[in-house]
Amino acid sequence: MKSNSNQNLSKIRTLTTPETLGSSFRDPSGFLFKQQGEIFRQINLEYRNHYDHLMSSGLYQYLVEHTLMLTHKEIEIPPPDPITAYKIIKPNMLDFVSYPYEWCFSQLKHAALTTLRLQRNALKYGMCLKDASAYNIQFHHGKPVLIDSLSFETYIPGKPWIAYRQFCQHFLAPLSLAAYRDIRLFQLTKTFIDGIPLDLTSRLLPNRSRFSVGVWMHIHLHAKSQQKYANQKIKSSNNFNLNSMLGLIDSLENTVNGMKWKLIGAGWESYYHHDHNYSPNGLKSKEKIIHTWLKEINPTLVWDLGANTGKFSRIASQQNMRTLAFDIDPAAVEINYQQCLDQKETYLLPLVMDFTNPSPALGWQHRERLSLEDRGPANALLALALIHHLAIGNNVPLDRLAQFFSRLGKWLIIEFIPKEDSQVQRLLSYREDIFSSYNQATFEKIFSNFFKIHKVQSVHESLRNLYLMENRLL
Repeated sequence: MKSNSNQNLSKIRTLTTPETLGSSFRDPSGFLFKQQGEIFRQINLEYRNHYDHLMSSGLYQYLVEHTLMLTHKEIEIPPPDPITAYKIIKPNMLDFVSYPYEWCFSQLKHAALTTLRLQRNALKYGMCLKDASAYNIQFHHGKPVLIDSLSFETYIPGKPWIAYRQFCQHFLAPLSLAAYRDIRLFQLTKTFIDGIPLDLTSRLLPNRSRFSVGVWMHIHLHAKSQQKYANQKIKSSNNFNLNSMLGLIDSLENTVNGMKWKLIGAGWESYYHHDHNYSPNGLKSKEKIIHTWLKEINPTLVWDLGANTGKFSRIASQQNMRTLAFDIDPAAVEINYQQCLDQKETYLLPLVMDFTNPSPALGWQHRERLSLEDRGPANALLALALIHHLAIGNNVPLDRLAQFFSRLGKWLIIEFIPKEDSQVQRLLSYREDIFSSYNQATFEKIFSNFFKIHKVQSVHESLRNLYLMENRLL
C-alpha cells in the first residue's frame, strides 16, 4: 500500500509541478514553463524596467493591434522561481511551433522583414530588439509574429544594435545562400541553430554576390570585421545615433527585399493537371471522400504528410480545421505558401519536411528544438499518394510506416496505391522489385495492428483505395 501511495503522490507532483521548457533557458530575463498542459512565462526582476516600458509606452499595444506580436495576459499563479520572479504572463497558444529549417524561402524572407519592422517600431517607443533570432518568429493565422515578450530592451542612444550579427546569421546568411547557391543550403540552419556563421557564408557565396551592396556589406565585410574585432567589447558611439540605426534598418530591408529565389524544376506546380493517374471523375471522387470523412471526424488539427502544393490540405483548412501541409519539395511548399498569401488563408501552414528524415530534437540536451513527433500528436493525418514513395522509393517497411504514423495522430486517412498503378511502376522501373510484401492484403493486416479500419472506399476510375482508420494506441 505504501508503494501505491508513493506512486499516486508522484503522479500528483507531475501534474502540478512546473516544467521549465528547454527552449528558453538561455535568457536571464525570464523563461517559459509548462503547468497542467498550459504554457506560461516567468519574467525575472532584472527585466522589470524593460517589461514595464514595453507595456506602458504603448509599444505592446501597437504591435498587437498590427498583428506583429503574439498577445499575452498577466496572471496570478505561484512562480516556479519566486526569488527571481517579477511577473507571470500567459502567452496566446500557438497551434504548432515550426522552425526556420522547415520554412520555404518566402517564409524566412517575410520573417526577416517582420523582425526589421519590429525593430523600426520599437525605436519609436524608446525600445530596441535585444535579439533577432528567427526562432522568436512563428507563423500564426497565416502571418509571421513575434512570440517572445522579452525581446525588447530600453534603447540607449549611441549604442549599436546588439542583435545585428544575429539577424545576419539567422536571416541574411540562409537567404543569400539560397538565392545565390542552392535552396538546400537552408538545411544548414538545422546544424547551426545559433545562425549560419558569416565567414562560412562568405566562403560559400559566389563572387557575383559581391555586386550586391547589401550582401557585400552585411555578409562579406561583416564577416571580416567579426574576425578583426572578435575580442573587443561593443561600445557606445556618438557616431551611431538614431539616424544611423534607422539607416541600418533601411539597408537590411533593401537587402532582404532584393533576395530572390527562382523556382527551378518546381515539378509539383502542374502535378494535379497531369501525371497523377486520376481522371476528372476520379479526382472529384477522391476529393468527395476526403471531405466527407474529415467532416465526420471533425479534427481541430490536421497534418497532411505529403501535401505537394496543398490541394487536399485545403479540403481540411477550408472547413476551418488548422492544417499543416508538409512536403519534401521546397518548391512545392513555396508555391503553396504563395497561394496562402494570395487567398489570405489563415488555417493552412505549408512546411518543408522529409519524412524519411523528419526534424529531430536539437540543441542543449536535445530540448531546445523539439522533434516533429514531440510536437504532436495531430487529431488527424492525411497520407495521400505517399506510402509507395516511402515503402518502395525509400525501402521503409510497411510495419515501420504504420508504427510511425501511430505516433503522429489519432485518425488516419491513407491512400493505398497498388503495384499495378503506373506511378508505382515508374518507381520500380529504376530498380529490382524486392517488395513482395507490398500488396493490399498485407497493408491492411499490418496497419490493423495499430489502427482500427473504419472505412475503405475505392477512388473512381482508378486502382487506388482510401482508408479511414482510428489509432488503437492514442
